[in-house]
Amino acid sequence: MDTPTFSRFFALLSLVCWVAVIFVVVVAVVARNRPGSRAADVLADFSRNAIWLGALVASVTMLGSLYYSQVAHFVPCALCWYQRIAMYPLAVILLIAAARRDRSIWRYVGPLAIIGAGFSVYHTQLQAYPNQHSSFCTTLEPCTVRYVWEFGFVSLPFMALSAFAFILTMMVLTRSLDRHTDPTEDPS
Repeated sequence: MDTPTFSRFFALLSLVCWVAVIFVVVVAVVARNRPGSRAADVLADFSRNAIWLGALVASVTMLGSLYYSQVAHFVPCALCWYQRIAMYPLAVILLIAAARRDRSIWRYVGPLAIIGAGFSVYHTQLQAYPNQHSSFCTTLEPCTVRYVWEFGFVSLPFMALSAFAFILTMMVLTRSLDRHTDPTEDPS
């Protein structure tokens, strides 16, 4: 697969993440207003699988960023590195938590994902409006280079932001499941 095809595929995956985030938020609002509804059942299903879904998205994001730097030879800037520093551990932490059924993982994943999302928001707007000056950017590794610019707005930092937003949404679901579980109950 060539890099433009790969970029289009990952841009579509990032949009799927946003659709999933919006879907979960809408279902959560409906479920809150109608506790016995089908929406409540769908939300419960998402909640039970939230850690696995978060692990999947973090892992695919990590592999995608490795492809871009190691295969496509895109040079990551400082902001890209900060986003990677936040994302790479999430792939491992979420996979271990999913295997262990550790519902309290949101306490550790949430702050890391929020920090990564903060860098992604800043970097996304920097690439959307590249005439700005940033103290993160250097001449050799500028933060404003758009290696990917799909659909007129999807960039690499936007893709990372999509993944962080999805992971945060899954952690909110995990937190709600963790809060509604009896501490004396066996999670297996």
